Amino acid sequence: MFSYDARALSGELSAIIESSVSNDAWQWLQEKSGDISSSETGPALNVAFAAIPRKLGKNHLSLSESTIANIQQIRPGFQITNWSIDRLCRVWVLIHVPAASKTNYLARIQNLFLAAEMNELVALYSALPVLAYPEAWKAQCAEGIRSNIGDVLEAIMCNNPYPSEQLDEAAWNQLVLKAIFTEKPLHSIIGLDDRANLELANTLSDFAHERWAAHRAVPPMLWRCVGPFINEKTIGDMERLVLSVDNTEREAAALACGASQFPAAAELLNRNKQLNALVKSGDISWESIAKKTELV
Repeated sequence: MFSYDARALSGELSAIIESSVSNDAWQWLQEKSGDISSSETGPALNVAFAAIPRKLGKNHLSLSESTIANIQQIRPGFQITNWSIDRLCRVWVLIHVPAASKTNYLARIQNLFLAAEMNELVALYSALPVLAYPEAWKAQCAEGIRSNIGDVLEAIMCNNPYPSEQLDEAAWNQLVLKAIFTEKPLHSIIGLDDRANLELANTLSDFAHERWAAHRAVPPMLWRCVGPFINEKTIGDMERLVLSVDNTEREAAALACGASQFPAAAELLNRNKQLNALVKSGDISWESIAKKTELV
């Protein structure tokens, strides 16, 4: 049903919420969660979900390192840093939806998706890692990737473990491509390295060639997904990049070659002794490239 200890996570989030809102607001939220927990049908969920910002506010959370660590221990990958209180309360309420009946559970939450405005969608997609029946939300996640709403896309793509855990390869590749098209921070995509694959690498190379042909820049972080799959097709991209006048592009090529088992990639890196030294010393990394090229 749940892939983690839902009761433990609810308790941890309860403590955060209680310390972040007024007594009256906390009492209201507890009453509403009780109404939601006591029935598998009815309007209580929809009413509470819509009213939370008005009742709880939209202030941003302040979290201790120990709280962040506790959450990670209960639900690895689940991150609430930089969330607002209304976003957290909406996710907390969803954890209280009765899940004994899969049919009722899926229908109630799916109805929220159908009627949601932007901030509600942000909360719903943020909640994917903690919903019951995690495999049931794959299609909804894939649907969200097709959104053109920036905040919704970030809720799905950035610091969210659900896509890497549940999406099939085609949907995952579409997420990475959409992140690049919409200039989302690739370094915030959980599982980016673990889910890299040959099909994605080849597609990204094709995308780079299209950008070059149009005299447009190629995001250096793109090559992070290509490095482990460098082959006869993409080694030419690396050769082009190491000759770039842009140091960040040269560093990206070096890191990509350093992640490759393709002999020509190792040879290319060995011929560029300065880049090779930077890779071996750890003086360059994908994190350092992200800081240069994206908003961290």
